[in-house]
Amino acid sequence: MALALFLVLIASPANADFRLCNNTGSRVGIALGYKDADGWTTEGWWNLSARSCETLLRGTLVARFYYVYAIDYDRGGEWSGQAYMCTRDKEFTLRGTEDCLARGYDRTGFFEVDTGEQRSWTVQLTETSEQPPRPSLPGGPPGGPPPGGPPSGNPGGPPGGPGAFSPPPPPPSPPSRP
Repeated sequence: MALALFLVLIASPANADFRLCNNTGSRVGIALGYKDADGWTTEGWWNLSARSCETLLRGTLVARFYYVYAIDYDRGGEWSGQAYMCTRDKEFTLRGTEDCLARGYDRTGFFEVDTGEQRSWTVQLTETSEQPPRPSLPGGPPGGPPPGGPPSGNPGGPPGGPGAFSPPPPPPSPPSRP
């Protein structure tokens, strides 16, 4: 059974944190990428039960752009993009986004979250049989990553602040669990 997955981004006025809510009926695994004063970091896996939320980073956000990759453990599928970063099957914290395969890691496509430099942000993962139309970017595809974006690409998410992002359809078979 194919699922259409989409994502809603919401600025949160509450505590200064980066949160993710799993509003699906499935268990999901989450990996997060961001750039701080020491460079690029990717971390994973947070395992979220159906209809639950988790704070991934505590405190005031240190970057405007964050990158998320999520997999649906129960139904298959993923939320992904074209910002490639390093991951691995087991729990990880990795520095740098270059040469993932040569370093013994997986090269995984993350989608971009533009927080608009808010102090806190919540990402809502949602499943639906109807996908909203994907906003078009003026002038065609972007010429490169935004300021602060990873050197490997920009997934072309919605311009501006909070909105909806429709990733490509999920793959036909479920990913292997870490």
